[in-house]
Amino acid sequence: MAKITISVIKADVGSIGGHIKPSDEMMKVVKEYVKENGKGLIIDYYVGHTGDDISILTTHKKGVGNSEIHKLCYDALLKATKIAQSQGLYGAGQDLLVSAFSGNVKGMGPQVAEMEIEERPAESFLFFMADKTEPGAFNLPLYLAFADPMYCAGLILSPILKKGFKFVIMDVSYTEADKTIELVSPEEIYDIAILLREPGRFVIESIFSRDSGEQIVSASTTRLHNIAGKYVGKDDPVMIVRTQKDFPATGEVLTPYGLGYYVAGFMRGSHVGPLMPVKANSTISFFDGPPIVSCLAFSMKEGKLTGPADCFDHPFWDYVRKEVSKKAIEIRKQGFYGAAMLPMEELEYTGIMESLKKLEKRFKTKTKNKKAQN
Repeated sequence: MAKITISVIKADVGSIGGHIKPSDEMMKVVKEYVKENGKGLIIDYYVGHTGDDISILTTHKKGVGNSEIHKLCYDALLKATKIAQSQGLYGAGQDLLVSAFSGNVKGMGPQVAEMEIEERPAESFLFFMADKTEPGAFNLPLYLAFADPMYCAGLILSPILKKGFKFVIMDVSYTEADKTIELVSPEEIYDIAILLREPGRFVIESIFSRDSGEQIVSASTTRLHNIAGKYVGKDDPVMIVRTQKDFPATGEVLTPYGLGYYVAGFMRGSHVGPLMPVKANSTISFFDGPPIVSCLAFSMKEGKLTGPADCFDHPFWDYVRKEVSKKAIEIRKQGFYGAAMLPMEELEYTGIMESLKKLEKRFKTKTKNKKAQN
């Protein structure tokens, strides 16, 4: 059986009224472009948005990093950019940091998550799209779903899952090349935790089954400020997670999102806020946030998609959203102070560093009074 590749390419290329949502015309042109120009190239596709980010999911047999697939999606996003420009939308093309396509969109601004798989008889996967946050926002739920039996019951109920997983973790602060480490659970879960607690630097790139060697997770790792050298918008990651059978169940992967845990993001990407699970095609509002994540479930047969089913469109998640709203309001009461904003190493790409340089010149060093010491 031929392998199937699932590819997701996502970018913010313009939004109505600030950072709310892309226009209907932008969404329409992306869908039409992929449908028309993907003939003979892709098997199936889905186009959606979370906040102001447009995501293109395709299935095909071209493998990971294929230039034809990447160009198809990049050109579709360029079409949306032109619409955004014609409508006077905010941030038109802001994530397309490199204008000349060089065969692969990695390193050009868009977020990318891909995996090539041997399709199972009943292939189920989840497609996550986050907005107003960074790739490390997926660290905690992936750790809980793949390494903690308090969240993933399969780790003690399934002999296959009990064998554990291989985590591939990237140091995204290293910009010369992709710098990764492979750690395995359950033997190295403490070392995994040590890295994942620094989501601004260490990010899960992929997870593999130790039983079969199959890839289960692919997550985007692009940090926009590493490309642009300044703050140009939050990274807004995407992720693919295969579920069921010898992988964690859909419910085990989704459960950690009920925590409303704190992540980097919010206004100007410079604050801390709780991650809110939202329905598909939701908008951005409160303080350019809160940080949000949507999740769509698909089934697949020979690359043809059935779905999506909206995982967070359920009464349970309405309760979670209320609780997350309370947490968001509470931390916003603290404004710019302390833990409510990101640490200095994350703010160094913003204008705050220019202000600090100017203030540094005005500091005066007092000399010690020798008489007072005696």
